[in-house]
Amino acid sequence: MFRFLVRNTVQQPSTKISFLGRSTTTRRYFSSTRCVFGKVISFPLADIGEGITEVQVNSWEVKEGDTVAEFDPLCEVQSDKATADIPTKYAGLIKKLYYAEGDTAKVGSPLVDIELEDDAAAPDEAPAQAPASTPAPSTPTPAAPTPTTTAAPTQPAATSATSEEVAATNSKVPMVPAVRRIARENNIDVSKVTATGKGGRVTKTDILNYIEQGGAAAAPTTTDAAPAAAAPAAAVAPPTQSSFEGDTTVEIKGVAKAMVKSMTQSLAVPTFSCGDEFELNGLVDLRARLKAQLAKIAAQTGKEAPKLTYMPFFIKACSVAMQKYPVVNASVNPAATHVTYHASHNIGVAMDTPAGLLVPNIKNVQNKSILEIAEELTEMSRLGRENKLGPEYFKDGTFALSNIGTIGSTYVMPIPNPPNAAIGAMGKLQKVPRFDAEDNVVPVWTMAVTWTADHRIIDGATMARFSNEVARLLAEPDLFLVSMR
Repeated sequence: MFRFLVRNTVQQPSTKISFLGRSTTTRRYFSSTRCVFGKVISFPLADIGEGITEVQVNSWEVKEGDTVAEFDPLCEVQSDKATADIPTKYAGLIKKLYYAEGDTAKVGSPLVDIELEDDAAAPDEAPAQAPASTPAPSTPTPAAPTPTTTAAPTQPAATSATSEEVAATNSKVPMVPAVRRIARENNIDVSKVTATGKGGRVTKTDILNYIEQGGAAAAPTTTDAAPAAAAPAAAVAPPTQSSFEGDTTVEIKGVAKAMVKSMTQSLAVPTFSCGDEFELNGLVDLRARLKAQLAKIAAQTGKEAPKLTYMPFFIKACSVAMQKYPVVNASVNPAATHVTYHASHNIGVAMDTPAGLLVPNIKNVQNKSILEIAEELTEMSRLGRENKLGPEYFKDGTFALSNIGTIGSTYVMPIPNPPNAAIGAMGKLQKVPRFDAEDNVVPVWTMAVTWTADHRIIDGATMARFSNEVARLLAEPDLFLVSMR
């Protein structure tokens, strides 16, 4: 196929213009150009790193017959570790989609066929075709809607856009994460911002100019948690008994497939578990005081107060205790011949997301304050709910914590995620009666905390001492003041 241009030119009457005191006569020509697209190429799914060999296509941003510009998003994909947007490197016409939403795509296989707008941008090789060894993919057809067994209560229509509605709109606008964060912190509807970046991307300057020009922020949301309806369509919950009549077999893929792989690897490691009951009256009191102070500061500054849960305190306490017991933050090589003691405390947090269990990590906890950890944890939770956690959140984790107690379990025995040598699990926080030193019955806030460790490099005594150190810091949280760097 060849690309050619048909140009119609019309001469307009001449006009005189002045420039630097001189007059000159110009003739104006108007022309219309019709572009006929040319070479068709197959655009493959590129290697997105982290050893990922296949992904699930969550959603398409284009359909056959659409025209795309360079860097326009084609689709969103979900690997066993993260979600990513796949942009096009070429401008042209979408001729074919090789996968339907929910299909599994192999890295290196054709993703779409694009009829190029500019032959000069075409790669040197001939138009790619699907490999002969793989079956020819069928044209994707819209999936039949899944019957809904329960309906979420609807909220009254708002008179102005809420922050949740703005977040949903902004997620479709191309911009880098740093710019997206500025827009979110200022509650800016980016669809109203004039984009000057390449490919229609909104830049930091665009956002700042919009704010300086008096751009209004959206109305704040009235709920703390995002509604379940905000979850991506691809993140389908496991079927309930009422959703099918007979036996149903489904493919294990995406995050569930990653869990199968990592937990199978974990069973090859000899581990042991130990636990204790932590008394947390001091921590409960400290958190209440800090929340009140943060709320007061937020009211004075007009900014939203950071969400301060118990998890940031546990994360920081583990990091401080690792300074005494660095083997807890170590890992063993696959051949079990060397141990690596990690300088960075990259502590992962198990999250229950619409896509399944994810364990993103906070980098360099040893250098961060509890408030900084709280802010990052809040951001990770939001991204997890929106299925937007990138690969960088899952790299180089050295330790992990699970807070399944927020769901209701009291006692948990966690499984380490290789190559991590240890993991901790927090049970339900509850107030129980206890005897004090004078045998008086007093109320005490307690939590059962359990640890599981790689018994090849960590012995029981070391893990018990580590647990005691964490418990001491949390029972007397003022010790953080003399323990933190």
